[in-house]
Amino acid sequence: MPAMPAMPASVATSAPVADPVIGDVHQFLQTAIGQLEPEPARTGKRGRPRVLPSVCLWAGMLVCIMDGFSSQLALWRQLAVIGLWDYPRYAVSDAAVYKRIEQEGSDGLTTLLAQITALLAQRLEPWLPALVPPLASFATDIVAIDETTLDPLARSLPATTRKPAQGRVLPGKLAVVFDVRRQLFRTVQIISEASQNEKVAARDLVARLAGGTLVLFDRGYFAFQFFDDLTQQGLWWITRWREKTSYTVIHTFAQHGDTFDGLIWLGAYRADRTAHLVRLVQFRRGDDLVRYLTNVRDPQLLPLDEVVQLYARRWDIEMAFQLIKQHLGLSLWWSSKDSVIHQQLYAILIIAQIVQALRLEIAARAGVEVFDVSLPLLVRYLPVFAARGEDPVAMFVERGRLAGFIRPSRRIVITAPDPPLAYAISITARPILRTPRYAGRRCERKETD
Repeated sequence: MPAMPAMPASVATSAPVADPVIGDVHQFLQTAIGQLEPEPARTGKRGRPRVLPSVCLWAGMLVCIMDGFSSQLALWRQLAVIGLWDYPRYAVSDAAVYKRIEQEGSDGLTTLLAQITALLAQRLEPWLPALVPPLASFATDIVAIDETTLDPLARSLPATTRKPAQGRVLPGKLAVVFDVRRQLFRTVQIISEASQNEKVAARDLVARLAGGTLVLFDRGYFAFQFFDDLTQQGLWWITRWREKTSYTVIHTFAQHGDTFDGLIWLGAYRADRTAHLVRLVQFRRGDDLVRYLTNVRDPQLLPLDEVVQLYARRWDIEMAFQLIKQHLGLSLWWSSKDSVIHQQLYAILIIAQIVQALRLEIAARAGVEVFDVSLPLLVRYLPVFAARGEDPVAMFVERGRLAGFIRPSRRIVITAPDPPLAYAISITARPILRTPRYAGRRCERKETD
């Protein structure tokens, strides 16, 4: 793949003029895989040298996932019968490929995932001004954290396949940090215990986030100590209110009927209370009283309506989970072996990153919102354009509206009422920190939003 020209250092608010971020997906993958460390020589080991290099194995797996294949047998056909790129057809049996996949491990794919993610984040930067809404401009980044349980192993044993879904073996779950602005997975953790509470892995997920990052999360992470830890780490956060949480109002910015914006202490009793003062915003939506919590205490920095819009972007991570599980085939496992499961998972995540980057560039070039570009249709027609040697970005931009690739998003938009006109912004000297105490309750079951 020829070297791509450097991106401009700054861009106007309209979509920048530049070469495609990815262009030909096969060439992009071939270049990225070629940057992996060469496979070390097998010195001092008996037996026949390996016929199939690791890079070919990973390349074949990625191409199979991108083209919609769903088995190890398809991978063997790609490598031994059809051929891949400029690699030779390898004289190996299907059983040899299965054994090799099981023994290989996933280090190469995790390295490739990190490399491709960094490359895409850099290449997407010039497109962001045309796409990112002016929300939370004070935040260095906006991320969402969440977990998803991996689908049951339907092929583990003949007896298992006859059991209902709830009785099948679960291969674990994913805990991820999702970059809302760039629509990319930032951090991925595989958790072997599917029933583990979300709060257990939460601190590891956010440990490497830069100060000033805004973190969005649902009520599954609702915990006083977690709130305090985020604040002490220099991170902003927004979450939904959990019912039956005690609190004390310290200052009211504005109140009109059920609409409220003010500062509170979480925990009205000495046995269980937070260290940091937080902000509660609420309003009536139909029959529901909608409440949000944040540690952004200044309503001028983060108005009530922006709190609502930002928390709605937490749904982006759910759409990303849908991409990998439903549209890229993670619901159908190639094997019941842990090593193969992890390889398939990382390979799908790599393809998901590329698809998301393509979608973002298409939206920028077409002058529409990211969610106006159909993700299922992009996944479906990406292999079609690749097989014909056509640029998928150009095809979607030129013919997207005609073909229905680009259409108005059907995402539900939650709007807050107009805030009360009278805002008591000035605050008399009040403490914003106190000695905390955490009750140490056992982790509650996750609430859904």
